[in-house]
Amino acid sequence: MLKYSVIIPAHNEAQFLQGLLDSLSKQSLKPDQAVIVNDNSTDTTENIIDDYQTRFKWISKVNSQTEDFRLPGSKVVAAFEKGLAQIQQPYDFIVKLDADLVLPENYFEKVAQTFENHPKAGVVGGFAYELEKGKWALNHPMGKDHVRGAFKAYSKACFEKMNGLRCSIGWDTMDELLAQYHGFEVITLPELKVKHLRPTGSSYSKKAKHMQGQAMYKMRYSLSIAFLSMAKVSLKQKKPSYLWDSMIGYFKSYFDGTQREVTKAEGKFIRNYRWKNIFQKISGK
Repeated sequence: MLKYSVIIPAHNEAQFLQGLLDSLSKQSLKPDQAVIVNDNSTDTTENIIDDYQTRFKWISKVNSQTEDFRLPGSKVVAAFEKGLAQIQQPYDFIVKLDADLVLPENYFEKVAQTFENHPKAGVVGGFAYELEKGKWALNHPMGKDHVRGAFKAYSKACFEKMNGLRCSIGWDTMDELLAQYHGFEVITLPELKVKHLRPTGSSYSKKAKHMQGQAMYKMRYSLSIAFLSMAKVSLKQKKPSYLWDSMIGYFKSYFDGTQREVTKAEGKFIRNYRWKNIFQKISGK
């Protein structure tokens, strides 16, 4: 069976972290190493980490203080990179997990089997479920071919080929596009139902919402693709303000000359890929 390591950025996660670590310790295929990045927590997060690393030798901790100016996306990737530097065990795939999850016990066994059975698999993951009116309901506003940033598993070959994660909001879209640019596949496993304990986007600020448009600019989306993408999410979530906020972010990035996160060649691939998907949906294929 394949070997894997896990990195868990955690900032003030005392309410949820124990649930994740319990589910991780019960996996039918356990990680060889799990690094929890205590990112400047002011609650009892560090105490919980210390307790678990005394009980499980494969759990370790690194304390970090990512800059306050970092927003959702860049902050979490900066913490992830601190954890990545602590990985000492060889791995076949590397995993980024949020701290507010509960995983089914066969989660990583199924992920490992997928990597084994699909040599071109680059990114693999299940689907997120959130508690709604007392029941766990699917919460997946993106396409069914997308793996949520809360639980990303990357093959070592794919992770190295795309040179790790981009330290920017929108990283969890960039990674999949870049994986496909390098010839890898994104595979989702609907049977793997991950409980997401914190409502999606509940901690995002107004400025962070503007950053969604900036992310599309950084990925070299054309204005037309960016507008269609933003409008789709706005309609799906029934939030007209999302489209407005995102467009502000896109135009602000254009006039500010914000640095792109992908090369021109990668950007061309991304635009062609997006148009291909748009035309396929229009044609119903």
